[in-house]
Amino acid sequence: MIEIYKSAETGILNKVDTVSKGCWVNMHSPTEEEINKVVDHAQISIDFIRDALDDEERPRIEREEGNVYIIVDFPYFTHDDSGFPIYETIPIGIILTDDCIITVSLKDSPILTDFINGKVKEFFTFKKTRFALQILLVITSYYLRYLKQINKKTNEIERELHQSMKNKELYAFLALEKSLVYFMTSLKSDKVVLDKIFRFNYLKMYEEDKDLLDDVMIEITQAIEMADTYSSILSGMMDAFASVISNNLNIVMKYLTLVTIILSFPTMVFSFYGMNVDIPFQHSPHAFLITLLISVLLSALTTIVFWKRKFF
Repeated sequence: MIEIYKSAETGILNKVDTVSKGCWVNMHSPTEEEINKVVDHAQISIDFIRDALDDEERPRIEREEGNVYIIVDFPYFTHDDSGFPIYETIPIGIILTDDCIITVSLKDSPILTDFINGKVKEFFTFKKTRFALQILLVITSYYLRYLKQINKKTNEIERELHQSMKNKELYAFLALEKSLVYFMTSLKSDKVVLDKIFRFNYLKMYEEDKDLLDDVMIEITQAIEMADTYSSILSGMMDAFASVISNNLNIVMKYLTLVTIILSFPTMVFSFYGMNVDIPFQHSPHAFLITLLISVLLSALTTIVFWKRKFF
């Protein structure tokens, strides 16, 4: 799908039908025909668009024939095969030409939807460098937002695990840990791209653009530190709660074993008195009560011994 937008001087974003100077071409899950159309109009490399549509492509930045090609990873929310919530990352391509800016991705990203819906202030499609940096800043803000959600979900699962003897919560923890691994890998790769922009002047920047780039660098550094911290905490919690689940199960098994031992004495006594041999009190009119009393006494003594030894 292709959407073309152009900002007016007043800042109002308008949807247009053709590619023109100062416009923004937003492509997500484009067809082959749409790709060729944009390539012909913008005179850009088709290989870069195909690279941006490869979900395994690594973040990078390069300049070719006056055009700047940027690929970074952005986060999105989904579910794994088991139905557990998970956060993953996929590439988004940003192409800056002399006339327009082009974004390419496999999915319709909420990051770009924020620009379309006017949630990003001071946004103009004809200010290509600033627009590209604003996209990078919004991507980083989404990383921070999702990291906070991961931390919140971790706390919720932690409360459930205190009384749990199942593996469901551990599987949920594993899904979140995978999310953090994806985030850490993508954030570090994105930071390499930002470092290149900062050091090698891939983009022509004014003073305001440099300040915006500094903000992006600060945000992504904070996101990397948060992801690293949460990953360490989550890894330790998984080990701890695996032991908690095992300990909870051992406690249940201990109680069941104690109950089994206590109930084994009545079974033994009644088994003896059910044998076809001479036994004490067999001719007594109170034989049943005596048998019952012996069973209760043995069970009571066993219970007292266990209680004093703090087995209960």
